[in-house]
Amino acid sequence: MDDPAAPDDLPMMVEAALDAGEIAMRFRQGPLGTRDKGDGQGPVTEADLAVDAMLKQRLRGIRPQYGWLSEETPDDPARLSHDRVFIVDPIDGTRGYANGGTDFCHAIAVAEKGRVIAAVAHFPALGLTYSASIGRGAWIGGDHLTPSKQKLADGARILAGKRQMTAPFWPGGVPDAKVELRGSLIYRLCLVAQGRFDASITFRPAWEWDVAVGDLILREAGARITTVSGEVPTFNSPSAKLPGIVAANAALHPDLMARLAAE
Repeated sequence: MDDPAAPDDLPMMVEAALDAGEIAMRFRQGPLGTRDKGDGQGPVTEADLAVDAMLKQRLRGIRPQYGWLSEETPDDPARLSHDRVFIVDPIDGTRGYANGGTDFCHAIAVAEKGRVIAAVAHFPALGLTYSASIGRGAWIGGDHLTPSKQKLADGARILAGKRQMTAPFWPGGVPDAKVELRGSLIYRLCLVAQGRFDASITFRPAWEWDVAVGDLILREAGARITTVSGEVPTFNSPSAKLPGIVAANAALHPDLMARLAAE
């Protein structure tokens, strides 16, 4: 059983994420050793593995009673027996990172009994750090995050793939929206929490490490995030996967869900 006392994990998580950024930027000065993981899992670099090793050693060294779920660590079912678990993406947006992009990040979350209670996403190339702790709000640096107030899907600024904004996905009508896309799903969720976009939508299944950090940051900012069927995401599942995600400010989310659910 885990210690019932709830420690303040966020400071150590932020420090670890900042150190991960230094590792990733340093690796960019030489060959990244990029290879494809196969099975449609995308690329991995030596930087991904180095960051993963550092984070696991650091974080589990401080909290050995927590489970561990990371994109770059072989999954250990023992995590399912822990009340609390680290959920980590050492480098979210590896493809962009390997190609010289800037919107990659280091993502660390702690989930307790299926709900995220602390989260940080550090974007070293952008100089941005988003963080949240349950009941204490969501922040970018020292500034509180505030979502937009857009109420209707028509006219909204939505982060999504172009194909996902077509009729087969929207029985209630495709929103007449301004659509853009960013490579990192975590970045998309953070941008919604920040109010720079009104919503982020993906109908593709997503790994928990691509959603966990954004889940808490959105909720603590006052936005909403659900699966495409309207369920609240839960974490540390056996599959470590979630169905499609709909994230939006609290006023807009119901209109999006109504359009998705209409028959």
